Amino acid sequence: MGTVTDPAGVGVPADLADPAFWRLPAADRAAGFAALRRLPGPLFFGEGPAGGRAGKGPRRGFHALVRHADVVEAGRTPAVFLSGPGVTTPEPARWVRLLFGDSMVNLDDPRHAQLRRIVSRAFTPRLLARAEEDIRRVAGELVDRVERERPEDFVTAVAAELPFQVICNMMGIPGEPRRAILDEVNHASEHTGVARPLRSRIRVPGRGLRALARMQGMVADLGRERRRRPADDLISALVTADVDGRRLTGRELGAFFSLLLVAGVETTRNALAHGLHLLTTHPEQRELLVAAPERHLAGAVDEIVRHATPIIQFRRTLAVDHRLGGPDGPLLPAGEKAVLFFASANRDEAVFADPDAFDITRSPNPHLGFGGGGPHYCLGAHLARQEMKVLFRELFTRLPAARSVGEPELVPSNFDNRVRALRFTF
Repeated sequence: MGTVTDPAGVGVPADLADPAFWRLPAADRAAGFAALRRLPGPLFFGEGPAGGRAGKGPRRGFHALVRHADVVEAGRTPAVFLSGPGVTTPEPARWVRLLFGDSMVNLDDPRHAQLRRIVSRAFTPRLLARAEEDIRRVAGELVDRVERERPEDFVTAVAAELPFQVICNMMGIPGEPRRAILDEVNHASEHTGVARPLRSRIRVPGRGLRALARMQGMVADLGRERRRRPADDLISALVTADVDGRRLTGRELGAFFSLLLVAGVETTRNALAHGLHLLTTHPEQRELLVAAPERHLAGAVDEIVRHATPIIQFRRTLAVDHRLGGPDGPLLPAGEKAVLFFASANRDEAVFADPDAFDITRSPNPHLGFGGGGPHYCLGAHLARQEMKVLFRELFTRLPAARSVGEPELVPSNFDNRVRALRFTF
């Protein structure tokens, strides 16, 4: 793995642009981020030839924001740190966005604010209350199945099923196409942020885009049906909600559905899997939770999200020259990229005492696992917290010996902390 050098000439053994870094053990990556946080300011990591410099104009690469304060500043200054060019790596191609529509995460105001108002209006108290009832029902059914069938993989049997079934129920997706939709979700997201050989990079995006097209086609058909015959579900609310004379178009509905499924299912799935493993490998924390679940569940969920950080990073584009942290801070030039490393910010020693420890009683716990604040704070944060609290309450009340077996099978990625499989028993 290469070494990046800061302006003062200090070598840093953590090249965040090198795929090899993301294949390191978690402890080694955490140590690399800790070294970066000790530097006077963010480093620039060049991508491509010549260290990211390609003639005049912005450099190819990114400024790595690894401190809690810097990530919060970027999240709460959306007019400077733009999402519009794209927040993932690589950024979505223009033709892909034209074909499939823009996800809210890739929009800036005023379009982002307009779409968020429409979506927020659709999440009525009645719908949210029904969703919480549904979470309890689905969690109970999943634990019933675990007791009855004794599956070996926690991810496929429980962690992926809970958020997927809850979101489908909330959206009003009929039972018959759900398996096909879940397959499309997995195809569309399985290689995000993953370093792959060239032949695979050429081949896989086509498969992912086809999966995305099929998934959006399914929900577009449902949207047209709900416009004609509204039901008591989220799709109906989204296609009929009228905010300032505006409602979601079919393409916007498809883009939101894709975001809700890929983001909502993937992130909660990974948090649940990491959570079971963390509670297994920290038995004293598990004992606290099992002994007094109502006292510790909320804290356990937030500590799992902080410690695991399901979404590792999002990318932003500088709209103007910006001094990070104030007029005397380092300059981030207009047009260049900045990456908000939530995984590093959540281990910042300036904010979290003993940051590598897993402590469900940690208070306060101002983690950035749902984003750095500002207009792009995760819309589904409340739902994800409820799903995790209900599932762990149900699991440990009925199967108090439930635990992971061995290490989780992780997918090397610079985007999300993904668990492919996790063996478990009870």
